[in-house]
Amino acid sequence: MSFPAKGMSSQNRPVSLRSYSFVQYLKFIIPSLIGIYLFMVPVKTEEGITIPVAFMAGVINNLFVDYVPVAATWLMILSVLASIVSRVFKPAFIMKNSFLYTVFHVSNGWLVTRILGTIFSVMSVFKVGPEWIGNENTGGLLAYDLIPVLFTTFLLAGFFLPLLLNFGLLELFGALLAKVMRPLFKIPGRSSLDCLASWVGDGTIGVLLTSKQYEGGYYTKREAAVIATTFSVVSITFTIVVNQYLKLEDYFLEYYATIVIAGLVAAIIMPRIPPLSRKPDTGYEHTELKAEEGIPSNTNPLKWGISEAVLQANKNNNVSSIIKEGFRNVIEMWLGVIPVVMAIGTVGVVIAEYTPVFKYLGMPFIPILSVLQVPEAAAASQTMIIGFADMFLPAIIGSGIESEMTRFVIGCVSVTQLVYLSEMGGLLLGSKLPVNLKDLILIFLLRTSITLPIVVLVAHWIF
Repeated sequence: MSFPAKGMSSQNRPVSLRSYSFVQYLKFIIPSLIGIYLFMVPVKTEEGITIPVAFMAGVINNLFVDYVPVAATWLMILSVLASIVSRVFKPAFIMKNSFLYTVFHVSNGWLVTRILGTIFSVMSVFKVGPEWIGNENTGGLLAYDLIPVLFTTFLLAGFFLPLLLNFGLLELFGALLAKVMRPLFKIPGRSSLDCLASWVGDGTIGVLLTSKQYEGGYYTKREAAVIATTFSVVSITFTIVVNQYLKLEDYFLEYYATIVIAGLVAAIIMPRIPPLSRKPDTGYEHTELKAEEGIPSNTNPLKWGISEAVLQANKNNNVSSIIKEGFRNVIEMWLGVIPVVMAIGTVGVVIAEYTPVFKYLGMPFIPILSVLQVPEAAAASQTMIIGFADMFLPAIIGSGIESEMTRFVIGCVSVTQLVYLSEMGGLLLGSKLPVNLKDLILIFLLRTSITLPIVVLVAHWIF
């Protein structure tokens, strides 16, 4: 087959699936099927439902449980030292290398954040400094529970993400779902793959997918911000954990259906209101924006999607460049994202653990919950805000509440809030995605305001 001439629009080229060879189809099918299996196929393990990438990450963590936190800490130290060298001395080998420059030449604010994250990790792993920073409920929670998971997930996802990104799967999903995603959620059809990967696997996978697509020029700032904060949903596995912790096993179907309904309503509303609606429809500064092309009127979406997918897959003729891209993905996430997650996550859980800040912030919800006739409104109020520090904290606090209805409300709202500093918030702020801390606070409050009445309405109907 002869591919379109350079400069020819996809809209103007003839679409004939018969013109592709068997080998050209295999270049799309095989990598895509492997990617779907690794990131999107649920597998049952002794610990519950997960996806192969997360399972393999868990196996690596179990094998090297004593070494991963230490390795992650040393990588943070390397990140800080290299960033300081870059900012102070501006060596040519960093300044003239686009990849090293992107990873290490960060602003003063991000350099301070990396330094803080590294200090917190050293305190937690090597047991030095104040105990309230490094104990198992604060820095230790991040260093031993979250960072190792991110460390190994980034390792595997970094190398395997090109299977989802580079071999046509996004083009196929984009063609099939553009007429759903664009009018309902004001985002491209290809973003549906981000949501599916998050839903089955983990929200962090969705953030990584979105970040890479944004940096590749496939999303505008507005689209990337909407997708990352609206569609990087909590995995089925985590919802099960929250459900069990709140002793709501008998209501799991109702619980999960409520999360889906409230989440869809929020996904329809959030892109249409600030701060997300005010994000510019311009692309990432260092990449040319690739406009989403419509499907020709004389071609059905499936045929168009397959044709675009095969074309994309057959652009990948250099295996070494794909391996190099995977390696760069891993290094960038290890050195750029993990210190930020450690810094922001530790600060969040320290505030939640040792100060009454979230209790006071939750007080305005007491009259709201009372008006909505939620039992034990005072006890439930602080769970409405404390989830911003860590998504599991509302379940921990709410587990002692007697009312099943109130525990049901807490469980559903905590999952639909999505944005929490100990993981998702840190990932978002550490990435190139166009969101800041103020955005995340507003998005968290708006999502809470939107989903809470829906959850309570359903809860009254059930209980």
